[in-house]
Amino acid sequence: MPVPPATLSRREWVHATLLSAAAWVLPGTRRWDWTHDPDQQRLQDWSGTLRGEHITGDQGSLGAAAARTGELASGSPYQAGTLDAYLRHGGNPRSEPLTLSLTRFDCVTLVESCLAVGRAARTPGHVSWDRFGREVERMRYRNGQRRGYSSRLHYFSEWISDGQSRGLVSNIARDLGGVADDRPLRFMTTHRESYPALSDARMYSEIAAMERSLDQRPRFVVPTKCIPSVSDRIQTGDVLGFATEIPGLDATHTALAHRAKDGVLRVLHAPLSGGVVQVTSSTLAEYVAAIRHATGILLARPVYGS
Repeated sequence: MPVPPATLSRREWVHATLLSAAAWVLPGTRRWDWTHDPDQQRLQDWSGTLRGEHITGDQGSLGAAAARTGELASGSPYQAGTLDAYLRHGGNPRSEPLTLSLTRFDCVTLVESCLAVGRAARTPGHVSWDRFGREVERMRYRNGQRRGYSSRLHYFSEWISDGQSRGLVSNIARDLGGVADDRPLRFMTTHRESYPALSDARMYSEIAAMERSLDQRPRFVVPTKCIPSVSDRIQTGDVLGFATEIPGLDATHTALAHRAKDGVLRVLHAPLSGGVVQVTSSTLAEYVAAIRHATGILLARPVYGS
């Protein structure tokens, strides 16, 4: 199915493509009654909770707001590949739609959604779906500009570095003893067959150029063995990327750090294995140590920014 025209409403597009798990926001879409939409209802309920608990005030941190949103999302189902669903239905990678959901998540969309709800809830007045979408868009795409599939921040280390350049996060891994990982990132082009968009020669060329552009940007990874000694400096809501030794790849999973009332640092995430959004029973250090091929963590602290 081709990319939906700009005049098509969100509800009509979801119905037409049978993708009830994802909400699509496109320029020029008509408004709808959010009271009958579970995604919109969650946006209103969750932002109301953040405000009611005074988490979004001047003294509150974005990390705390994101972690609280993640708690509210607990139990929501995991669904892989939502950002590429339009490709499987015939969409054009040169014109990627903005995919949003607050009812189903993968590991990255959970992190983005929790941060976006936290930022949107801090804005006075009604928290609109459009505002939520803008917050996701500026995190998900290079320089905050959605210009097709290749503008998406596919490698999580670039998600962090691009966000830091625009004041959305602060990369704190180096300050916590992170060591440089300067291996070239070539996983997408090396495994071209696993990425439907890369069957398009132009997209393949653009992704290859993007990968080469990252060669001079070392990633700082807090080694697995060092995590216990720096755990007390990791705050709830800090963004985690689980670094890997797999050739050409920087991270295999993303999450939020979560420190509950018991003071123990755990992982709040949307795991494929567990099937739902959840907080681990194991500590962060234990969780990373159990991941096959893991080398440590990428680490960024979210900030409200402008």
